[in-house]
Amino acid sequence: MVVQNPKMPAAEIGNPYGKPPKMSTGQTVRTFIYNPETGAFMGRTASSWGKIGLFYLIFYGVLAALVAICFWGFYQTVDPRTPTWQLERSLIGTNPGLGFRPLPPAENVESTLIWYKGTDPGNFRHWIKSLEQFLQQYKTPGTRPGLGANIANCDYDQPPKRGQVCNVDVMKFAPCNQENQFNYHKASPCVFLKLNKIYGWRPEFYNETNKLPEKMPESLKRYIRSIPEKQRNTIWVSCEGENPADQENIGPIDIIPPHQGFPGYYYPYENAEGYLSPLVAVHFRRPRTGILINVECKAWARNIIHSRNDKLGSVHFELMID
Repeated sequence: MVVQNPKMPAAEIGNPYGKPPKMSTGQTVRTFIYNPETGAFMGRTASSWGKIGLFYLIFYGVLAALVAICFWGFYQTVDPRTPTWQLERSLIGTNPGLGFRPLPPAENVESTLIWYKGTDPGNFRHWIKSLEQFLQQYKTPGTRPGLGANIANCDYDQPPKRGQVCNVDVMKFAPCNQENQFNYHKASPCVFLKLNKIYGWRPEFYNETNKLPEKMPESLKRYIRSIPEKQRNTIWVSCEGENPADQENIGPIDIIPPHQGFPGYYYPYENAEGYLSPLVAVHFRRPRTGILINVECKAWARNIIHSRNDKLGSVHFELMID
């Protein structure tokens, strides 16, 4: 018969329900890291760590396999170059928007104002640099291996062959080129326009001279009537002052290249390797300085609807040269 010493703690005589002996913080940490009595490391024995490690290895392995199978099944139903939903069935729709470059600085992302001092090179440096960056991909098309043969020099008599895309030669945009500082130093700046890309969209051209829209500028109508019929398969572009006062101050405008728009042989866009959207440069030759000029440019085709509020088929920006 064992007689308990009333002065001896219960834990010392093997009572599992007794209060454990007090330990210092250092002893507690050392015991947690490794307990020599039980052989536990970080609260678990080697066999316990092995079991829980094996469980999580199997669990996450099965989870990763299920995710991989789901992704594999998803990509079997998706073409990386052809969208599932196109034209009327897509969120983009069938009416392209018109964009302009250069854009204002990032801190004025909501602005559409091109404003600079024509006598201060440092002041208009942003606009030139923005255009240089935008046109860089047009200056070095086909630099990736295998793309050179994919790019063709197209014309109205020489459309691209199947699998080819048409080159956009920005060297033909003089005086709207980098070597000429895009004419910003002469207070007669150039602004570049391009249509948004819509997969599979085919323009319906205004190529019948007796069916040109009433709202189309008369100068553009005269140009369309003066060119050969084969060159009329073009998405025409016009730019003018938005209001009567703007039309007085905007001065003469040149559309470059001289075909006055986006040639039809660039369409439809089908996400072909190396495709670049065609460009048009708008050269404001003698805009009045010191006055804010509202500019509106439009793209003309039978299936392009113009809407200022929805920014469809046209683009608005302001020009001010001090």
